[in-house]
Amino acid sequence: MLKILNVEQARTTLLRRPDVDEIVVTESMRRRTLAAFGEDLPPEEAVRRILRDVRSEGDAALITWTHKLDGVALAAEQIAVRKADVAAAYDRVDEKVVLALRQAAERITRFHARPVAQTWMTTELGGVLGQVVRPLRRVGVYIPGGSAPLASTLLMTVIPARQAGVKEVIVCAPPSSTRPPLPHPVILVAADIAQVDEIYAVGGAQAIGAMAYGTATIRRVDKICGPGNTFVVLAKRQVFGVCGIDSLPGPTETVVIADESANPTWVAADLLAQAEHLGGTALLLTPSRPLAEAVSAAVAAQLADLPQPNREAVTESLAQRSGAVVTQDLAEAVALANDFAPEHLCLSVKDPWAWVDAIHNAGGIFVGEHSYEVLGDYVAGPSHVMPTGGTARFASPLSALDFVRVTNVVALDEATAQRLAPAAVKLAEAEDLHAHANAARRRMNANG
Repeated sequence: MLKILNVEQARTTLLRRPDVDEIVVTESMRRRTLAAFGEDLPPEEAVRRILRDVRSEGDAALITWTHKLDGVALAAEQIAVRKADVAAAYDRVDEKVVLALRQAAERITRFHARPVAQTWMTTELGGVLGQVVRPLRRVGVYIPGGSAPLASTLLMTVIPARQAGVKEVIVCAPPSSTRPPLPHPVILVAADIAQVDEIYAVGGAQAIGAMAYGTATIRRVDKICGPGNTFVVLAKRQVFGVCGIDSLPGPTETVVIADESANPTWVAADLLAQAEHLGGTALLLTPSRPLAEAVSAAVAAQLADLPQPNREAVTESLAQRSGAVVTQDLAEAVALANDFAPEHLCLSVKDPWAWVDAIHNAGGIFVGEHSYEVLGDYVAGPSHVMPTGGTARFASPLSALDFVRVTNVVALDEATAQRLAPAAVKLAEAEDLHAHANAARRRMNANG
């Protein structure tokens, strides 16, 4: 079930990154677009039209596109979720799930309570120079609510914002066809536990537009965070600059580096968990072919035990961008992982700490078989919102740092300003910016 490749084969298939601009248009997406727009539009154009309508028509566009795309009749007064509906959601969520959400929230809060960047000032360069660090004022979080209502992602995004000191955090999530139309109850409960200020029953590109531009009901935000489908990702790309965004997340991915000491049953379980996300990448890199074969057999055995819908998603993911790669040694496995720069990098080896310093490109390093990635998904503490698509080469996991901004402070005294002015004049003239030079030269002349 798990294809086993050598390094050369893997480099041209599993380890080859698709074009960053490549947009896979599924048949279901095409049918949905055709039904909503009356024509077969490219996804970028479909999103552009939705955002244009939201910007010009506000709440009316949210109602229209929610009906066209989600099939949900939403009234203007139902866009904002009432506190009573949030409270009632607890009755629809298993008590043990609520307890698990609270446990996860407590660990996430404690992890992100560590100090972030702090304001500082110095007089060492003359006068006063420094940086003021302040939290963003208003942040919007998008949470998908379809086949996988990602309540854990809500906690992993909202809580770091709260720990950074963000004053207002709102959540947008698509409504179901319930009466009244509401987001999934587990999302409402998670939002309450995370102390979200406002919840809106709006999904898709129209939700991104509402948070970016503002409507009569939804006030605009400074930054938008959260995952979503192709329309959501494209909408985030198109509104960037109007507000900030966290990232443009792609399909999730896990690389497991394992040696002969690894438990093949556990490795198989970890790969299946990753493959459960449709389009996800699950890779095993190992110098042990016997382990690769044992893991492949375990994958087939465990796959048979999954419910049918999950089995279908996993089977498709395994067939596309998943497999086992037999390397010469662990050093080659680590080198391949660094080249791939995965979202999750799991070290299922005899001495995992010996290899941690060698991992340069990964969203998260999971050290040892007891630090399995699913715990990171839910309850370990760090945010599971991590860079995908190879962006771990330059990007970092979501943290409180994503919710603060830095302002430079320049307060030079007169003596320092006079000492620096000649250099400023020379540099301005070298750039042919003579008004700049004049502003500095005027200060050099005490009489103006």
